[in-house]
Amino acid sequence: MSVDKAFREMVRNEIEAQLKPLRDLVSRLEAGTSDLDSLRSVAEQLAPLASAVGPLFGVSGGGRSSASTPARRSPGRPPKSSGSSSSSSSSSSNSSSSSAGGKRRGRKPADEGGARDCAIQGCGKPSRTKGYCAAHYQKLRMLEKTNRRPSEWKDYAAPNSVEDIKLPRGRAAAKALAEAAKNAG
Repeated sequence: MSVDKAFREMVRNEIEAQLKPLRDLVSRLEAGTSDLDSLRSVAEQLAPLASAVGPLFGVSGGGRSSASTPARRSPGRPPKSSGSSSSSSSSSSNSSSSSAGGKRRGRKPADEGGARDCAIQGCGKPSRTKGYCAAHYQKLRMLEKTNRRPSEWKDYAAPNSVEDIKLPRGRAAAKALAEAAKNAG
C-alpha cells in the first residue's frame, strides 16, 4: 500500500502546484473588493456634503436625479421649461432666447421673422430645408434619388404653393421605380 500512498501524495502535490496561481488571484480579488466596498461606503457618507457644496463650485449632483435637478434629457434637446426656473444657464444666455431656458438651435420662430410654413399645401409645419418641413424634405430627397421629382416641387418654393403627391407602395412602387429607371437609362 505504500505505492498507492505515494501516488496519492504525488497527485495532491501536482494539483496544489497547478491551483496555487488561481488561489493567489482569488485572494487578490477578495482584497480588491474589500477596498472597493470601503471606497463605496466613504462615497455614500460624502454624498450629502457633495450635493450641498457642489453647486457652489459649479458641480451638478453627480448624475443622480434629485428634486433640485431636472431629469436628464437627450443631447441636443432644449431643457424642459418650467415656470420658475432660474438656473445659471438661463441667466447666462442671450436676451433673444425665450423663457424656455438655454440657447435654442435652428431657425427663429416665424413671429420673429424666421421659419415659414412648409411649401406643401395644408402641411402647416415650419419649413426646415429648401422650403419644406423635415418629412416632406425626406420625401423630396427620395423622389430625387429615384428620378421621380415632380416639376412643381422646386427648391425654396413659396409656403403652401406645392400640391402633395401620394406615392405608390408595394408592387405598384416597384413597377414605378422600374419604369423610372427604364425612362432614365
